[in-house]
Amino acid sequence: MSVLLSSIQQLVEQNTDPLVKDLWLMGSIWPITIVVIAYLYFVLKLGPEFMKFRNPYNIDRIVMIYNAIQVIFSLYLVKEAFRLVWLRDDYRFFCVERSKDDPDIASQQIYTVWLFLISKCMDLLDTVFFILRKKQSQITFLHVYHHTLVVTLGWYLTNFYPGGQAAFFGTINAFVHVIMYTYYLLTVISPEYKKAWWKKYLTTIQLVQFVITGLHGFITLFEPDCDFPRIIMLLAIPQDIFMFILFWDFYKKAYIKPKKIKQ
Repeated sequence: MSVLLSSIQQLVEQNTDPLVKDLWLMGSIWPITIVVIAYLYFVLKLGPEFMKFRNPYNIDRIVMIYNAIQVIFSLYLVKEAFRLVWLRDDYRFFCVERSKDDPDIASQQIYTVWLFLISKCMDLLDTVFFILRKKQSQITFLHVYHHTLVVTLGWYLTNFYPGGQAAFFGTINAFVHVIMYTYYLLTVISPEYKKAWWKKYLTTIQLVQFVITGLHGFITLFEPDCDFPRIIMLLAIPQDIFMFILFWDFYKKAYIKPKKIKQ
């Protein structure tokens, strides 16, 4: 086993993008592995056992600050994505590539991709707060799988191929998170927003996100001169479809079936 792990670590070190190897969590498989394992252990075992005989913690102020930070951070990522990718003259919609003519811009693009990964690691606190507030019903398979998958794939892309096509998903996802965490912030400030008529459209926006990113990824497979590994898209597209199925199942259970029962 130790030989296998050593071989994996050596493979990671040899293939890590030189421009990210000195950034936090990069260049080694162990930091992100520890983060994911610690998250799953706390969420699935340690956290529920710790809270079993305790009252919910009143951490509304902490959650409020956290949601506000997430909104600001996501807005910053969207702004940087447009500055560094979408508003530049050298971009191609179906083939997003790192800047080849400006090393400084390329470095900033990569750093923004790394910041996006950090934002996904921050998202793991969502589940931690659910547990501390004893909102166990919120911790579904969809919730845990989604957070774990995005962090894992985000690390893979950032470590081996930062930038490029991943910028499309990152931009849309960050924009969706601006809306989502704004809603979460409002529900902490005024709990009546939990029953807002437009709440279901948050899930609709997430479903649209998976459709757009999935179609974009599929079309880019047929770009003949695109400098982006197609194997990444071949791995990402099935996950995109699976996430759409999970979110659609949640939407039906949360908004369609209750409406039919009421009628």
